[in-house]
Amino acid sequence: MSGVLLGAVAYDPKVVTIWTGFRAWLRRQDLPFDFVLYAHYERQAEDLVRGRIDAAWHSPLAWLRTRRLARAARVDVRPLVMRDTDRDLTSVVVVRADGPVAGVPDLKGRAVAVGAVDSPQGTLLPLHHLRALGLEPGADFVVRGHDTGVGLHGDHIGGERDAARELMAGEAAAACMIDVNHLLFGQEGTLPPGATRLLTRTDPFDHCVLAAGPSLAPDLGERLTELLLSMSAGDPEVRHLLDLEGLTRWLPGRESGYAALTAAVDETGFYDEQGQVTAAGYLP
Repeated sequence: MSGVLLGAVAYDPKVVTIWTGFRAWLRRQDLPFDFVLYAHYERQAEDLVRGRIDAAWHSPLAWLRTRRLARAARVDVRPLVMRDTDRDLTSVVVVRADGPVAGVPDLKGRAVAVGAVDSPQGTLLPLHHLRALGLEPGADFVVRGHDTGVGLHGDHIGGERDAARELMAGEAAAACMIDVNHLLFGQEGTLPPGATRLLTRTDPFDHCVLAAGPSLAPDLGERLTELLLSMSAGDPEVRHLLDLEGLTRWLPGRESGYAALTAAVDETGFYDEQGQVTAAGYLP
């Protein structure tokens, strides 16, 4: 019986611990499973479509690229599962509570700090949101990017943290970040309590997804999905794995939460319709 080979991006040393734990658990459920680590999502997406790996733990941006590459190659890819914490997230644009920006129009002529160039939550989605509100990035306001961990699609949150620090230093009028990082930065002191104010919030979007490639046999895909969906936080060993991966339960994968990111990719020309990287200066 063939097994499942999954790709995951090593955005942090804990990724090794996480997938080693999942591998051990899945093997005890009689599913042959192994994983390989990637330095960035672009190669992982390409290898999934080419059949070099069977499944991939994908960022939302990597999933959109995989869809386009697969369509161009005329092969099938599909979402299997996602974390409950990957659904209906939002990004926020925050300003200093004591600053001059009272509304979104006040950003005109000022600087907005964002995360890495390839961060959906720290850059692409909030800039798309501001564009929809009538301000064109780079024309109506200066975009100040922070390219920490380029290629990791925002999984390395250093860019968002640097944007927050720039806001507090008075070097930017606003900063963009995912809502959960806004809370985190407040807890750790990067954004002191009461120092910032929410200016605007994006519509809800979905984040990571475990995707199946064309080489994954249907029965193995169904078995992997079934096992992951069966994981219960009531089991202490399982609870440890879920805590490491930042979820309380797995949910079926869905594609309905990526419309705004798709629009942002098209607006910026980050990928073309065939899934080729066309973003200027983007070198993961």
